[in-house]
Amino acid sequence: MTSALILAGGFGTRLRPLTCTRPKPLFPLGNRPLSEILVQRLSEVVDRVVFAINYQAEKIMQYFGSGEKYGIEIKYAKEKRPLGTGGPIKHAQNLLDDSPFLVLNGDVISLIDFKDMLNFHKQRGDALGTIALYPVEDPSRYGAVELDDAYRILRFVEKPPPGEEPSNLINAGAYVLDPEVFDYIPENEPFSIERGVFPIFADQMKLYGYKYNDVWLDMGKPADYIQANKYVLDHFLKKTDSSINKGAFISSSAKIEEPVHINASIAIGKNVEIARETHIGPYVCIGDDVSIGQGCRIENSIIFPDVRIESFSSINNCIIGEAATLGRWVKIEGLTIIGDYCTIKDNVTLTSGVMICPWKTVSDSIITPQTVM
Repeated sequence: MTSALILAGGFGTRLRPLTCTRPKPLFPLGNRPLSEILVQRLSEVVDRVVFAINYQAEKIMQYFGSGEKYGIEIKYAKEKRPLGTGGPIKHAQNLLDDSPFLVLNGDVISLIDFKDMLNFHKQRGDALGTIALYPVEDPSRYGAVELDDAYRILRFVEKPPPGEEPSNLINAGAYVLDPEVFDYIPENEPFSIERGVFPIFADQMKLYGYKYNDVWLDMGKPADYIQANKYVLDHFLKKTDSSINKGAFISSSAKIEEPVHINASIAIGKNVEIARETHIGPYVCIGDDVSIGQGCRIENSIIFPDVRIESFSSINNCIIGEAATLGRWVKIEGLTIIGDYCTIKDNVTLTSGVMICPWKTVSDSIITPQTVM
C-alpha cells in the first residue's frame, strides 16, 4: 500500500481575516475545497490518504469521510495542538506504512507527477528523503537549495540576498520520506522537519531534489489565492462542471461571463440569486445561498456562502468571507479581503490592501491599505 500525508495547516497569516468559521483545507477553489482537488489527484497514485488536522477537525472529517467516494482509504491524525510540519508526521506514524510515503502541504496547488516522484526517490537507493524543487524568479522570498550533479541536496539558504542564491530552486512543499524519518522527530512536540531533519539528511548525503517545472501556486497570500482560483477555473474543471447550477435563480437580463463557477459543487447547497442587469465574471467563484442585487458588477473574485450583496455594488479582485453583507453602491477595487460576518454599509469604497476582520461593521470608506480589527 502507498500512502500520502496531507498537512492541512492551511494559509499564511495574511489570509486569517477569513478563517472565522471555515476550516482552511475547505477553502474553495472553483467552489471545490482545495484539499479535495489534491485528494482526487492522489487517488490515482496512492491507496491511503492521511489528513493531519487540528482546527475544526470534525468538519474536515465529515466532508471527506472514509474516502469511499474517491476510491481510496482516508484516515485522520488529530492533533490536540498545532505541531508544525514535523510533529504531524510523527503523530501519524501508526497510520502510515513501512514504505516510502508522500507528504504534501495542503495549501499548494501543483501538477507534480506524484508517481514519478515516488519512483525517483526509490531509484536513488540510499535516499531518506526527496523534496520537490521548483524554479522561481526571486528565491529570496522562500529560500534556495543547492544540488550536486546526482540531484543530492547539499545545503539550504534561507531567503538569500539577490545575487547570492545558490540556485533559483525552492522547496515546493511536496516530499517523499522513508519511514526512518520517524526516528528523527520527537513525539507530541512542535517540530519543523525543514529545520530539524532535512539538514541532517543533507549532511548524510541522503536527501535528494526532484526538479519540477510546471504549475505551482503557493496560497500563502491573498493574491496567490485569487490566482489559484483563476487557474482552477481555467484548467481543473471540466466544461460541464463550470455550467450554472439549475438551483440558481438568475435574471434573464444578467450577464454571466465565463469562466465562472456558480454553486456547481454537488457537495454543497444551491439557491444563488442574481438580479437583473448584473454582470458576473470573468473568474468569479460564488458559494451557495448567495444573493446579488440589481446592477452589480463582480469580476475576478471569490465569494463564500451566505453572502448578501445589495444593488449597484462593484467588486473586483476581492475575497468576501462567509455570511458577509455589502450594502448598496459599495465599491471594492484592488486586492481586498472581507472577513466572515462583516457588514459593509451603503456607499462605502474599499481600495487595495484593505483587510476587514470577521464580524466588523464598516460605515466609512477606506482608501489606504490597512487591517480593520
